[in-house]
Amino acid sequence: MLNKLTVLLGLALVVGLGCAFGQEKTPDETIKVETKLVSVPTTVSDRNGRYIPNLTAADFQIFQDGVQQNIEFFAATEEPITVALLIDTSQSTRPVLGDIKDSAKSFIKLLTPADRAMIVSFDFAAHTLSPLTDDQEKLKNAIKSAEIPKQLAGTTLRDAVYDTINTAFKGLTGSKAIILLTDGKDFGSRISSQTLLYRLEESDTLVYTVFFKTDNRPQRPLFDRFPRGRRGGGIFGRFPPNGWPRARDDRQRERMEQENRIAEAFLQQLSDLTAGRLYSSKDGKLEKTFAAIVEELRFQYRLGFYPAEETGDAATHTLRVKVLRPDVSVRSRGSYRTQSK
Repeated sequence: MLNKLTVLLGLALVVGLGCAFGQEKTPDETIKVETKLVSVPTTVSDRNGRYIPNLTAADFQIFQDGVQQNIEFFAATEEPITVALLIDTSQSTRPVLGDIKDSAKSFIKLLTPADRAMIVSFDFAAHTLSPLTDDQEKLKNAIKSAEIPKQLAGTTLRDAVYDTINTAFKGLTGSKAIILLTDGKDFGSRISSQTLLYRLEESDTLVYTVFFKTDNRPQRPLFDRFPRGRRGGGIFGRFPPNGWPRARDDRQRERMEQENRIAEAFLQQLSDLTAGRLYSSKDGKLEKTFAAIVEELRFQYRLGFYPAEETGDAATHTLRVKVLRPDVSVRSRGSYRTQSK
């Protein structure tokens, strides 16, 4: 009896050691490796921009670097939205800040009790005026409190977008977007343009930008601010009729136009990268614009796939979503970036 018990204990010990240190795998065994789901928010509309409902996963195809992927996640139900309104309160927006704040208030009115929003202003730094909430009165009061600082200058646009994704939106799922109300100029951000673009490629947050064109030229020509001498000349003497002050003003005007073009192009890049849109305030139809944004966010198709495991440095992959129906317009992320191991 004792010998039998000893044998049984020995077998148990061998089995226990096998469990502790692993066993030889059979050829048919599969090792499952956890891979991060790549989320691809997608908007499908007809040629007139109207949302197309009732599509199923079978209507979609996803390609990574030209190779079709298996759709592992699909959602097409109407869902609450999470929005961050980023308000530019830098010195350059002084002429248009009232319009920016009115635009932000009109957007808040379109939200339902199930939606959440937050208000962030940015100038020399980013300021959270209201954390995420469904209380519209708090949101409107936060917008009202957005003011341009009296002395400190700066426009930390890139920092504001980056921090919103990394803090307020961290870990959030579902439909989420940043509404960026700005003239697009950045001065003083610690985050570079390339770093922000890389971070957006890693995120499934959409960025909708509303461009407010600004002009920092003096209200009067420079020579009009100088005291005049007896003969009507400036402090350096009489200016010729078509002399250098007008040429300098023209150069300044062209410089500002160039800055506006660069700013608008960067906002376009942010929107295109995330499958959002760029709008211009000069169109004067922001209420319709915001209604379209809310509808897109609320009725998005959300697709997801698990890419092959990667090792090594971060890499950027191209994405393409195809809908197997004629005469449709598809907007989705055009790329995503893997993080380094």
